[in-house]
Amino acid sequence: MTVPYRISRSLTRGARNHGFRIGQVGSACMVSLAHGTNDAQKTMGVITLALIANGTLATGSQAPFWVILSCALAISLGTYLGGWRVIRTLGKGLVEIESPQGMAAESSSAAIILLSASFGYSLSTTHVATGSIVGTGLGKKGADVRWNVAGRMATAWLFTLPSAGIAGALAYWLAHGIGGSLGVIILLAILAGLSVAIYLRSRATKVDHSNVNDEWTGGVAPAEPEPAAAA
Repeated sequence: MTVPYRISRSLTRGARNHGFRIGQVGSACMVSLAHGTNDAQKTMGVITLALIANGTLATGSQAPFWVILSCALAISLGTYLGGWRVIRTLGKGLVEIESPQGMAAESSSAAIILLSASFGYSLSTTHVATGSIVGTGLGKKGADVRWNVAGRMATAWLFTLPSAGIAGALAYWLAHGIGGSLGVIILLAILAGLSVAIYLRSRATKVDHSNVNDEWTGGVAPAEPEPAAAA
């Protein structure tokens, strides 16, 4: 945060935000590239490992093209459907960031994630992005980091691993208990139904480009607009 504010200290606030907003196009593209090299790759690896363990693929096989394509489409669709809520939480709920902070956070996140892809160590894109944004809040004088929001996110992270393990065990128990292709089809139908239910529930408090920057009121969903006064 020291660098962008120091090199732009002679500019007005409007000119500074305009310039860094243009720069954010490049830094956001790098985050997008880093996101694909990290999250999608891990998913491809897990699916390929399962195929090898099942005997569908030979030991040492590379990820098939359909696995690569499926993971790319799934992560793109997931980001498209849930991205606005993530943007609102990180960009408004965690810290009120300006364009210089956004570019600094995106640049640092992309650098760390791309290094992880190069050196082969594992990390979470969400953890890195969140840490970068908190860092920009700490690095900007007068910025207010909402630690209660950060605490709620950290609590959710703690529950993620055991919850995923329990869900995976239940899914295996159901599919194995029914047996054969029928068990897999029923499990897939249940998962599809749950996914639709989660999506519909999120639409009840819709977040999109029209309200993502509304004033933070303590939750992801923006406050409902007040009804117009009667004439």
